[in-house]
Amino acid sequence: MSSVQHQVQKKGSLMEEILDSREISVQKCYQCGKCSAGCPVAEDMDYPPSVIMRMVQTEDKAMEEAALRSMTIWLCVTCETCAARCPMEIDIPGVMDYLRQRSYEKGMANPKANHIISFHKAFLDSIDYTGRLYELGLIVDYKMRSFQLQQDVDLAPGMIARGKLGFFPELIKGRKNMTDIFRKTLHKKGGLK
Repeated sequence: MSSVQHQVQKKGSLMEEILDSREISVQKCYQCGKCSAGCPVAEDMDYPPSVIMRMVQTEDKAMEEAALRSMTIWLCVTCETCAARCPMEIDIPGVMDYLRQRSYEKGMANPKANHIISFHKAFLDSIDYTGRLYELGLIVDYKMRSFQLQQDVDLAPGMIARGKLGFFPELIKGRKNMTDIFRKTLHKKGGLK
């Protein structure tokens, strides 16, 4: 992107933040709709990916706020289908990730996303504490955060009997290194944890 194009963007706009932080030019999107057409979860979203991109492009504060409050950014599974289909090779999952982070930081996350955020935090806690995924710990942590205590409880005995849920976590060597990575990342980016 030339310096002239960069100067046209409004200072403090989401589009500028994404360009500065992630080096992704949302401005390159010309609304072909291929991202939305290929998205496997588009029908469950309040706005398809192409509309989120347009909302960010407008640099209108009301549109930016609507994008940050949308459920779309939380439903995006970063499968990369949109990026693979984009003729401009825009990293749309990277944009969605940035929007999730900003939404969370600003306290604007869609209330319907609370279970997604709870699961995300529980997953990261599992990795942070053991160095790898500890499934039973993940389940307990998620249920405590989301208050979904009875959800899928009937599946647990069969999973335990088949050895799918261990009672004790496997700990990796060098867990302190993993914890250091988490601390540095959270301090640097202010993540969701």
